[in-house]
Amino acid sequence: MARSGKNTADLIRETATELFFEKGYAGTSLREVAAGVGLQIGSLYNHIASKEDLLQQVMGGVIDDLVREQGRAMAVPGDAVEKLRSAIDCHVRFHATRAAEVFIGNFNLIALSEGARSQVIEKRNTYERNFQTLIEEAGKAGLVDIIDARLHTFSIVGMGSHIAGWYRPGGRLSLDDIAEKYTIFALRELNVHDADERVLEARGRR
Repeated sequence: MARSGKNTADLIRETATELFFEKGYAGTSLREVAAGVGLQIGSLYNHIASKEDLLQQVMGGVIDDLVREQGRAMAVPGDAVEKLRSAIDCHVRFHATRAAEVFIGNFNLIALSEGARSQVIEKRNTYERNFQTLIEEAGKAGLVDIIDARLHTFSIVGMGSHIAGWYRPGGRLSLDDIAEKYTIFALRELNVHDADERVLEARGRR
């Protein structure tokens, strides 16, 4: 499992991600993680405090990456719908390509102690609030029809978990096709009159 060009902490998290996904968090020992990186078990503790700490690093790290990518996506020029379109496209692609980490995050929250769990939940809440803010801004500008901004947000967020569960490269549709269609679905749900045109135009700019 060793990978050249990466520091030990990154290798530990990547190895743990693979093992937690393949064997489950409860079924993975720190000795297996250490062996996968090529370390003695004692040396592993130079980088982590405990098995729970390692799980929190994996779960928190993927959300940090997700929020970072979302911020970049939201920085595109244009109105609130264009920023929302870009953020949804990013959401779909991230969940498709980081499916193992998404799976770990969705099914192991209960394994964290209360303090660690609260930190991960707050990171998730930040991500969701960013979507809800965009939806509300688009509504105030008269660009979308909002039934319930919070429920629209849940619909978009849930779409990512769904995609992570079934997407595999090399299927009937390319990731570009999937991102395009799901983004159109989400914008149509908000009654964006030019949803299709916005998404197709953005794809043409890639």
